[in-house]
Amino acid sequence: MQSAIGLAVLAVFAYVLRFITRLVLLNVVPRVAGSLPDGGLQNLMDRRVLRRVAQIVPSLVFQVGVFAVPHLSSVVLNIIHNVAVACTVLAIGRVVVAVLDAIQDHNAQALSTRPQTRSLKSYVQLGKLVTFLIVGIVMVGALIDRSPLILLSGLGAMSAVLMLVFKDTILSFTAGVQLTGNDMLRVGDWLQMDQVGADGAVVDMALNTVKIRNWDNTITTIPTWRLMSESFKNWRGMSESGGRRIKRSILIDNATVRFLTDTEIHELSQIALLKPYLESKTQEIGEYNSDFARKAPDMAEEVVNLRKLTNIGTFRAYVNAYLRAHPRLRKDMTLMARMMESTTNGTPLEIYAFTATTAWVEYEGIQGDLFDHLMAILPEFGLQAFQNPSGHDVKLGLRQNEVGALSQ
Repeated sequence: MQSAIGLAVLAVFAYVLRFITRLVLLNVVPRVAGSLPDGGLQNLMDRRVLRRVAQIVPSLVFQVGVFAVPHLSSVVLNIIHNVAVACTVLAIGRVVVAVLDAIQDHNAQALSTRPQTRSLKSYVQLGKLVTFLIVGIVMVGALIDRSPLILLSGLGAMSAVLMLVFKDTILSFTAGVQLTGNDMLRVGDWLQMDQVGADGAVVDMALNTVKIRNWDNTITTIPTWRLMSESFKNWRGMSESGGRRIKRSILIDNATVRFLTDTEIHELSQIALLKPYLESKTQEIGEYNSDFARKAPDMAEEVVNLRKLTNIGTFRAYVNAYLRAHPRLRKDMTLMARMMESTTNGTPLEIYAFTATTAWVEYEGIQGDLFDHLMAILPEFGLQAFQNPSGHDVKLGLRQNEVGALSQ
């Protein structure tokens, strides 16, 4: 009877002390915690960290006070003490997990306001995993009244099994450390990994997986370890540079490539962007041809022996001048029009430039306006864009054949 009364008194004392501790923590700590980072205390309150700290008190009271209960058998004493120790360990583990969750919440808030902040989610998840493992081992040791070291020594024989079970976790954690330590990937980065169909923004970096929201709003989940064992493209450099590359070609019909006549050169010299080029190039070609005529007057009448302006070369010069004058293109980055190797589909004239914005919609607008203008001005140089015959071309050819047959 005295033992039961003693245990009841101990229980009442434990929970009264828990209530007092919680009041103190919830009222005093917020007033003296001005040194915490912005939002840090609120995160601790949201995760009920202080309440969980107060929950440690009852088990501690039982753990110490059970020895003061009179007429309690040694068996019951050991059972209550061991259970109290296990509850204390569990309560401490819950506090650690709550603190880790609060850290993750604070990190998530920082990521939303400062994208360059590194994600701590994988570290938090690993910390929780280690906490669960330690708490489980210590609790089992306390309940069976054995040292946790004995249980840990038994785990050595199971190391091979543990390595197999936690293989992906170990590999992913190592990969996560390398990714964040070397600043290879952050939440918010544009990641492209064609072998897994990922092309979008990183929305979450966890211990085992990285979650990608593709541009079609589908979600691709990639094991973290694959990001270290396989290659991927991070477009963050493009975003930080402030310039997005244009790399597109116009296919010039080879049948329209020819020399320019003097009349055409005069007409093209009225184009402001082209006038400096034509003046310098005409002078250069004139000097060369005059020098050649003096050295070999009998061969100066052959066109193949003289230099002349071509329509495609002049068009290329115009494109370069147009790119340099374009207000929405970066002048401090590569900017050129280059002629590629001729193919069966014509001669590609490739535009290589960087826009002054990385926003997708604006980028496409600049690129579209640029090629609209170049395609429309091609006929001014006597050039045509190559395209495969269409139904309209076939009808036009048949009609011309019919007209020719009737005229005969």
